[in-house]
Amino acid sequence: MRLLTLLLALAITSSSILAATPAATESVNLYSARKEALLRPLLDAFTEKTGTEVRIVAAFGGQLIQRMIAEGENSPADVLLTVDAGNLWRAADAGVLRPVDSEYLHSVIPSDYRDPDNRWFGLSLRARAVVYATDRVSLDSIAADLGGYIGLAAPVWEGRVAVRSSGNIYNQSLIAAVIANFGPERAEQWARGVVGNFARPPSGGDRDQIRAVAAGEADVAIVNSYYYALMLGSEESASISNTAIYFPTDDQMGTHVNVSGAGVAQHAPHPELALAFIEFLASPESQSLYALINNEYPVHPDVHPGGEVAKWKKFTPDDVPVVEFGKLNADAVRIADRAGWK
Repeated sequence: MRLLTLLLALAITSSSILAATPAATESVNLYSARKEALLRPLLDAFTEKTGTEVRIVAAFGGQLIQRMIAEGENSPADVLLTVDAGNLWRAADAGVLRPVDSEYLHSVIPSDYRDPDNRWFGLSLRARAVVYATDRVSLDSIAADLGGYIGLAAPVWEGRVAVRSSGNIYNQSLIAAVIANFGPERAEQWARGVVGNFARPPSGGDRDQIRAVAAGEADVAIVNSYYYALMLGSEESASISNTAIYFPTDDQMGTHVNVSGAGVAQHAPHPELALAFIEFLASPESQSLYALINNEYPVHPDVHPGGEVAKWKKFTPDDVPVVEFGKLNADAVRIADRAGWK
């Protein structure tokens, strides 16, 4: 009898201990083309709010897509986050993202900045802008001689334009936007004109194009706006003090805007958590923090840009849905090749 009583007591005690032990922390696996340092404050905020840990694998967008394809049904990825609508379109086209039903995402993310089939959603915006040398080009002259992107092909800019390789998705999407606005024939004429105006063969990244303008190697450079903002907020700000940013716009085409965004992986082990994470990134709290950290424009209509970006003049974004950049990517690449834009 005493033995039975003792066994019952032990069983009750063991049950109490198990009940008091917290369940293992849930986690969501993020494949990210953005560096962890730029995302860590957001990941920590999501964990603090929900108790869900975010585990991150960082690499280039194309590498992550290929990895997800190779992993197939065994992929641990819950969320793919990458830059440029062209990459997001490639991921959806490759079948590594699944459609989701989110009333919240539909309510806060404009239709131009998300996939029509709900496989990915833009979370921040960047403009493909022009940085110019203020000691050689005035704002009045750049507005008159350039105007929109088509002006970059004008003879007045011969030997004065810096831009990175057309192998970069940012330039491919810009060419795709020109195709969408002006048609393929005029887009190819434009590309040939831009190539004829190169100050030097394309090399390096967007920061290198800005440095080239500051150093007098070129007068204008085609760059993503957030790179310029990052440099203005860094130790390099003094070295580029003779530069300014201009947002090309004309009667046909507004300023080319692209997105960074995310989607739920096709074989996500935790699809509900994945969607909750993307919805969190689209919330006003995250949008404000995300814009400040990454120097991009919020996609949420009620959130304003911060930091250096908040100081810039407003611009009229082009109205071509960003999904078109992916659809027209192959055409853009062919045009760049024929134009000699290496």
